[in-house]
Amino acid sequence: MPTEDTQELLLPRSRKANERLHAMIPGGAHTYAKGDDQYPENLAPVISHGRGAHVWDIDGNRYIEYGSGLRSVSLGHAHPRVVEAVRRELDRGSNFVRPSIVEVEAAERFLATVPTAEMVKFAKNGSDATTAAVRLARAATGRPRVALCADHPFFSVDDWFIGTTPMSAGVPAATNELTVAFPYGDLAATEELLTRYQDEVACLILEPATHTEPPPGYLAGLRELADRHGCVLIFDEMITGFRWSEAGAQGLYGVVPDLSTFGKALGNGFAVSALAGRRDLMERGGLRHSGDRVFLLSTTHGAETHSLAAAMAVQTTYVEEGVTARLHALGERLAAGVSEAAAGMGVGDHLVVQGRASNLVFATLDENRQPSQQYRTLFLRRLLAGGVLAPSFVVSSALGDADIDHTVDVVAQACAVYRKALDAADPTPWLAGRPVKPVFRRLA
Repeated sequence: MPTEDTQELLLPRSRKANERLHAMIPGGAHTYAKGDDQYPENLAPVISHGRGAHVWDIDGNRYIEYGSGLRSVSLGHAHPRVVEAVRRELDRGSNFVRPSIVEVEAAERFLATVPTAEMVKFAKNGSDATTAAVRLARAATGRPRVALCADHPFFSVDDWFIGTTPMSAGVPAATNELTVAFPYGDLAATEELLTRYQDEVACLILEPATHTEPPPGYLAGLRELADRHGCVLIFDEMITGFRWSEAGAQGLYGVVPDLSTFGKALGNGFAVSALAGRRDLMERGGLRHSGDRVFLLSTTHGAETHSLAAAMAVQTTYVEEGVTARLHALGERLAAGVSEAAAGMGVGDHLVVQGRASNLVFATLDENRQPSQQYRTLFLRRLLAGGVLAPSFVVSSALGDADIDHTVDVVAQACAVYRKALDAADPTPWLAGRPVKPVFRRLA
């Protein structure tokens, strides 16, 4: 484990590797959320390998990892059941000039797991799936506008969404004007938006659940609004899929969207996503209708056999081993321990654990109880020093009781420093460099 003193946590090989990454890869990573600007200065470990709930950096340090693969590795790294399924297919070829029988089996397995969907099409990433859903909604309704939930941080790398963020450079203003926003949990505001743009909104797209539970009747109310105003209801289940239930939030809350998108946990780190939904909508991207064709999804690698095999193994594991329940139990234990440790050090109002137990995040608040990147930096530095790599507290099922106990001990040590910084009303002496930065910002 790394040393307890952050001043002595040196990552010389990681630092050199980060320089090499930036020299060749814009941003130094293939996902902005993995960038070294998201970590304290000179404390962004470059990973060598992972197994279960642990990862090792190229400097030889071992960490308990949370938020694995941006929530995608929910069973833990190199899960034997998934690896074996992938290995079997690799020996049989991964991509052909015609569909493989694995595509049939994977679709059948997915639709059995998510029975609210009638058809499914696989892809490689969430952005392609959500954009396909938006395009399909526009084609089906003949309407131009997309209404997205303003309280959800990410939907797609495509212009219809990125144009709404501070990183909108390169997106035409005319494209931005076609995307409007509604607040989560506020049916009256959403109805006002749909009335203001009467017969213009093609779809409502949102994560069905967030860091808080949906208000009673909210999702059913959205369903009714979408039906009344003639627009398509799209659930982005990239995060909620499997973590809320095997059938996603729609399976847990009993509200059926017209279209939904899945990814992340679906492949346990292997690249696979899914667009699913009503047959009459999905078939517009197919061959068995007489109307205008919709270019739904057409990806060379969307049906690679090993990724689909991984998805099937993940679904089987979730169902047979009760993984969702285990994620909740682990998260509840972690949340209780972290909250108790923070309260014991007098920072319970400043380090706040939020979210569903299977999808925990934390807020770092300053002496005025306002969100603070500086206090986040201080906290992350202390976690890293204790061998905990945690941009969030999102659990994987590979965590054990000893991992949770160690994490809570490290959090308590971090909170002791947090208290000192609050008493000084200045965390700067404990940062040892620039603070971490928000992903979405206008200037680098």
